[in-house]
Amino acid sequence: LGLALCVVSGTAFLYHDYCVIGAGPAGLQVAYFLQQAERDYIVFERSHAPGSFFALYPRHRKLISINKQYTGKSNSEFNLRHDWNSLLSHDRRLLFRHYSRDFFPHADTMVRYLEDFASLLDLRVQYNTAIIHVTLERNEQAWNGHYFLLTDQDRKNYKCSSLLVATGTWVPNVVNFPGSEYVEGYETVSINPEDFAGQTVLILGRGNSAFETAENILGVTNFIHMVSRSRVRLSWATHYVGDLRAINNGLLDTYQLKSLDGLLEGDLEDLAIVKDKKGKLHITLRFYLENRNISAGIDSITLPQDELDNFATRAPYDRVIRCLGWKFDFSIYNRSLRMMPGKGNINKYPQIKPSYESRGTRGLFVLGTASHSVDFRKSAGGFIHGFRYTTRAVHRLLENRHHGVPWPSTVYPITQLTNSIIKRVNEASGLYQMFSVLADLILLRENATAFEYLEEYPIGVLAELEMQTGRKAPNGLFVIIMEYGRNFSGADKDVFYYNRAVGEAQHAWQSNFLHPVIYYYKRLPTEREMKLRPPEWPLPRPDAIHHIVEDFLTDWTAPNAHILPLRRFLENCLSTDLRSFFAESCFLFAFTRQKLPPFCQQGYVRMQGLMGSEGLQRHAVQAGLLQDYTLTDFSGDRPPDSHDRSRDQLLRDQVIPVRPLQHLVNAKDE
Repeated sequence: LGLALCVVSGTAFLYHDYCVIGAGPAGLQVAYFLQQAERDYIVFERSHAPGSFFALYPRHRKLISINKQYTGKSNSEFNLRHDWNSLLSHDRRLLFRHYSRDFFPHADTMVRYLEDFASLLDLRVQYNTAIIHVTLERNEQAWNGHYFLLTDQDRKNYKCSSLLVATGTWVPNVVNFPGSEYVEGYETVSINPEDFAGQTVLILGRGNSAFETAENILGVTNFIHMVSRSRVRLSWATHYVGDLRAINNGLLDTYQLKSLDGLLEGDLEDLAIVKDKKGKLHITLRFYLENRNISAGIDSITLPQDELDNFATRAPYDRVIRCLGWKFDFSIYNRSLRMMPGKGNINKYPQIKPSYESRGTRGLFVLGTASHSVDFRKSAGGFIHGFRYTTRAVHRLLENRHHGVPWPSTVYPITQLTNSIIKRVNEASGLYQMFSVLADLILLRENATAFEYLEEYPIGVLAELEMQTGRKAPNGLFVIIMEYGRNFSGADKDVFYYNRAVGEAQHAWQSNFLHPVIYYYKRLPTEREMKLRPPEWPLPRPDAIHHIVEDFLTDWTAPNAHILPLRRFLENCLSTDLRSFFAESCFLFAFTRQKLPPFCQQGYVRMQGLMGSEGLQRHAVQAGLLQDYTLTDFSGDRPPDSHDRSRDQLLRDQVIPVRPLQHLVNAKDE
């Protein structure tokens, strides 16, 4: 695609339809989709190579994203459920399992993988380009009513119609308190355990970076204390992959087994650190230092142990390390873009809508880790195995908005409804990873004779479905998502309690582990209904709801436990019969029913469906699906074996001719 040069107020700008800031995993992922769609785009990367975050972090170089080599399945979509590092592409060489066999890979491998992803797919990335300022230029002719103007470190200028921010969160979180100048940051602290031999260490923070740091020096320190405002949250209890993972939790063992290490809770802003003449660091509280000069010396400062002689942190420390995570860099955005931080515990992320578009500026989308405010502490949108799917969803929204390309969909006859759902809930990785956030939608056609299937749509903008996708839903819809049990996840939950799993289909609504849930709406929910939905519900109250009972193998193909209850639920919603029938049954229904089941209408009458054979008929008779006409007593002049001969002839032909059937049906109507 050609490069356009435009001039605004005497300043030259290089123009692209799409500008992407950041060539990390999310930036490369959206670049891939833009390139596949043959769009005009450019990716700006401040470093000399993609994935610069992974060149430094995690400091101790072991990723906590799993790389499962074997699943027992050959289905590539299913296997992505257990591959948390690969980006989406058509190139099978770019699966992470070809780069590492480690279950928890080395971070350098991720850097190499991202470099190959960019080069093998020939993505348009402009390296060594740090965008230092972004502002708006109002223009009614622009896609969104304005253009985005970008300036890099060399004062080169760029102009875009749509801005995709994929910079992640890379600015370290810092808490300022008296004595904070003595604190070392996670980003610079030594990773050589020998540098901590025989030392006493205090770690500020309680996330994976804090425990990763502790794990590295656990065997050489006198003891390690860890302090944070919140209690420890274990990922197996919260079902949130960003919480403490088992690979890093050795300190919990040494704490609970009383081997000197320990965890404390407290507000870091209330702390103060005082350094004595020997270089030891003493922990005190901020209010003890009011109206005192901290540089006057420790002898003139009141310490907590002076009043409470068993104060927990009365022993001095050799080092204090800050491991408080990162936040989004807001500094490069002009006030005209209204890029504001979120509120409360999501203030490290920019404010965005459930469509991942900025709340302040139309046409500005936030991708990757920085978009995690949509599902923070709920799903996997802050990690590669989650945002590779949300990035694809954003691209589909952009394709519809700017290029008139509707959301991809497939139309099936209604007879395939049950099969389509079962296939997706057993294979789809996007539904599985982005549970309660992305959903498959089934849009019903008139009279429920067919349906349109849309995959992995953000349910937060369900009310905007027709505008965002270019698809219509006038006849109702099903929404398929994955959910955990309502009260199963939490830092204080015992997820290993006896009878924690549900096995009977009639109790499926009480399932605790991840399982499919189908919502049925007779009409598309409104924005007001989305806002007023029950607390902790991903969707408004439906006209009907069905839980497919959880499964130990996450294999929802059991005929009685999974498929039969689902089919009956769908039939009740649609007031139709979704069963499959043998040709003989369809032939019989033509004379005994006013309306044929959809399977017979769309299959048998059109010379499609199940062919008869002697083996199939015997099985059907034994299962009670067909009457055994061989036992019928015929009288009259007809030879006793004439029925057998005609039946054998029918079985040899393997199909009942359709033309005579249509003739008989027409004669019956007359």
